[in-house]
Amino acid sequence: MSRAGEKTLYLETGRLGADLKALAHYSWPLEDISAPIASGSFRTDGMVIAPCSIHTMSAIANGISSNLMIRAADVVLKERRRLILMVRETPFHLGHLRTMTALTEMGAIVAPPIPGFYNRPQTIEDLVDSTVDRMLDLLGVPDESIRRWNGPALNDLAASRRSSPERGAQGSGHENEQEEE
Repeated sequence: MSRAGEKTLYLETGRLGADLKALAHYSWPLEDISAPIASGSFRTDGMVIAPCSIHTMSAIANGISSNLMIRAADVVLKERRRLILMVRETPFHLGHLRTMTALTEMGAIVAPPIPGFYNRPQTIEDLVDSTVDRMLDLLGVPDESIRRWNGPALNDLAASRRSSPERGAQGSGHENEQEEE
């Protein structure tokens, strides 16, 4: 965990880095580039960097292994394992997009934590959980209890459109198309 990551954790959740480290099986100081995870002989299925700063993303793309996190990401790429970068900057400029393209070409998965609303989340925790579920799927560790998309419930969708006060007042002119199909 970087110092910026530790600060973000505290600002957004009120938790300390020690709280997160207590959940981990392994933990090494960011400066310890001699840690086992810095070697391809240390077996992992993959790596997720969440959140991933533009700085970290750029360093990984350019092979600048200045700390253990970036070195471990470099190892994951060279060993052809899954590297998932949850880049949390927006909007992106062309340099960001080119860096993401380069990383994708190297085998990384760039997966900004963009929430899905199709399952009608009720809480922020629901949004976070759906993002975590997607990352677990990408790592090949699916949670069988997650709610997956099974297509639209057309009757529910049509009913919600008819009962929506904003929709009725501002209608798009296409309100009946769904019912006629």
